[in-house]
Amino acid sequence: MGIRKKTNKNPPVLSHEFVIQNHADIVSCVAMVFLLGLMFEVTSKFAVIFITVQYNVTISSNEGPEETAVNHFHHGIKDLATVFFYMLVAIIMHAIIQEYVLDKINRKKHFSKTKHSKFNESGQLSAFYLFSFGWGTSILLSEHFLSNPVSLWEGYPHTLMPFQMKFFYICQLGYWLHVLPELYFQKTKKEDIPRQLVYVFLYLAHIAGAYILNLNRLGLVLLVLHYFVELLFHVSRLVYFSNESKQMGFSIWAVLFVLGRLLTLSLSVLTVGFGLSTAEKQGFDLASGNFNIFFVRVTVLAAICFTQAFMMWKFINFQLRRWREHSDAQALKKKQAPSKSKSKKDKANGVNGVNSHGADSPRLRKEKSS
Repeated sequence: MGIRKKTNKNPPVLSHEFVIQNHADIVSCVAMVFLLGLMFEVTSKFAVIFITVQYNVTISSNEGPEETAVNHFHHGIKDLATVFFYMLVAIIMHAIIQEYVLDKINRKKHFSKTKHSKFNESGQLSAFYLFSFGWGTSILLSEHFLSNPVSLWEGYPHTLMPFQMKFFYICQLGYWLHVLPELYFQKTKKEDIPRQLVYVFLYLAHIAGAYILNLNRLGLVLLVLHYFVELLFHVSRLVYFSNESKQMGFSIWAVLFVLGRLLTLSLSVLTVGFGLSTAEKQGFDLASGNFNIFFVRVTVLAAICFTQAFMMWKFINFQLRRWREHSDAQALKKKQAPSKSKSKKDKANGVNGVNSHGADSPRLRKEKSS
């Protein structure tokens, strides 16, 4: 993210600078249009598609003495409208965190341009990862996915989802889509755009893939695991910016990063490679949401393995760069140490009246002649 310079000049209306300075207000007005649409009967049916979660299915449950109705949801084309609305919400929340939290800290710390950009990025992602990790963990506990790992593939296809799970996926897609316009709103440097586009594409491809292919349970577990590791990294980077001597968080993150990749591969192979291959319902049926065929399973595993290998390659490069910088700093300290000791020795020789060539100093010769 680039640094937004605030000026007292009012830019022309609808100019690039005007849109960038007031993008949060503009997006808020657009979101308010959908909310106001709920108030009128003519527009309410249209506005509901954007705001509320669609494709509700009521299932009767006979557990207990009385019959209760449980609401579940499946996915469909109308979800694109809901994702768009919550993308607008994500832009508004991004601007609130930036203005009322991160900008105030930046003014106190006086970071350099490079640190300013990285601090903003880590601050935004830390807030998102913390929120998503807590929300996803609560869903895992309430649905008992952790205590019963067999449920990750048992009963596939998992076309019906509880409200919290579907809303979680809608918000995830909305957040990662909002990063694309933020590249323009935050004046991101050209050299940083390709890196951000790569990881946004990977997030969208994996989240949307799990959502569309009805692998939502496996996707939820992998997202919670991944978000926990990423949360630790960005929190460690925020701590490092406040005090560069505190780097313990990076060491803990490095260990958990490798473990996270191993767990991701293990769960993926166990669920897709073994669990779905032995499931009762085999075959491709678009109407029932069944994608349990060999080609789809291999494609999913290949995509996950490629992503994990790519992340490990980036991780190794990151560690090598850190070790190289650390070794350069140690070498510089060793070079400075002999020069300092030599200067102290010269000062001591001057006090004893002997110059660096072993001869009497001019002051001592003057005292001897007198």
